[in-house]
Amino acid sequence: MPAAEKNMNERGNAPWIMHVDMDAFFTSIEQLDNPRLRNLPIAVGGMTRGVISTASYEARKFGVHSAMPTALALRLCPRLILLPCRMARYSEVSRRIMETLRGFSPLVEQASIDEAYLEATGLERLFGPPEELCKKVMEAVFRATGGLTCSIGLAPVKFLAKIASDLHKPHGCTILRESEVQAFLQTLPVGKIPGVGQAFLRELAEFGIKTCADVCTRPRSFWERRFGKSGLSLFLRAQGIDERGVVPYRKPKSESAETTLEQDTTDRALLCGWLYRHAERVGRALRRQGFCGRVVTLKIKYRDFSLVTRRATLTEPTCATQTIFSAAKDLLEALDPQRPVRLIGVGVSGFDNAPAQGFLPQASPAHEEELRRRRLDKALDAIGDKIVTGRLLCAGKQ
Repeated sequence: MPAAEKNMNERGNAPWIMHVDMDAFFTSIEQLDNPRLRNLPIAVGGMTRGVISTASYEARKFGVHSAMPTALALRLCPRLILLPCRMARYSEVSRRIMETLRGFSPLVEQASIDEAYLEATGLERLFGPPEELCKKVMEAVFRATGGLTCSIGLAPVKFLAKIASDLHKPHGCTILRESEVQAFLQTLPVGKIPGVGQAFLRELAEFGIKTCADVCTRPRSFWERRFGKSGLSLFLRAQGIDERGVVPYRKPKSESAETTLEQDTTDRALLCGWLYRHAERVGRALRRQGFCGRVVTLKIKYRDFSLVTRRATLTEPTCATQTIFSAAKDLLEALDPQRPVRLIGVGVSGFDNAPAQGFLPQASPAHEEELRRRRLDKALDAIGDKIVTGRLLCAGKQ
């Protein structure tokens, strides 16, 4: 049974899920903190290399957008002002926003640093009809952040709420009632459905599929047979079916960190230094959350933008910085040392397959070394950022 019908039967209320999406979040914070940047084309991230994280709406008029290479952004907008990422500040504001949203609904699912879903079924009893509810949420976020705007989508199911929030940005609100869903889907381009990327779009184009109405001309069996889970998901979304509810907390599947270098390099010592920095950052995040993982992933992007990932599966789950670093370093050493590297990253995953997180089951030299590393990390975590470990400074020489 579709989620919308289930909610209606259980609660006697029209089903509503709200998607709240902040407008140009990073750059809006920069303009809020520094009024001289208002009405100017600015972007966060990239600096002299890398990609744009967020572009202001003034910059977007020139075609600048997130994930765009910085060099291209500067060609499109020569007067673009590049600013460094201040993640601590953005996270602080994000926490304030999420706390504000929890004042409207006990079920809030944070989807990213600047967006969240709310279970809104029945909230009209507390905050009035849908239009009034959306207005109150937007006003509350504006007050809580000192002047930041958001856009809202309100719909019977999750994926439609996300699509709706993007229709009238910035500072817009779109309400899609259940009686309007089928008409809305008839002309909706399949590329608007979350999860349908460029590669999938190209395959769909070969079959003449452009809209959700086109998807529904073929049976479910075709989509499952031709595209597997992705095809089935597309078939269901094209009919407005999304059984996912709002989940206040979801266990992460991985933890990672990466950096686009200021200059392409073949210097293994420099690359190993970055590996250690990332291993330390990932290890700290895992220990803070109480997770360990078995799979260490190395991510490398070369000068020609070709991307390579390599994975190592450990015998025991880990959250130790040195263990993560050693595995990533071994993966790096197996790659071509002559190709200039543009980006380097490290990730840890495989949490679900890990045994009890707090200890290693047998006694062996390898287990004892892992425990020693964890004890050392625990001590260093307690000190925090007050020191820079000698291991970080000489990591590239190991």
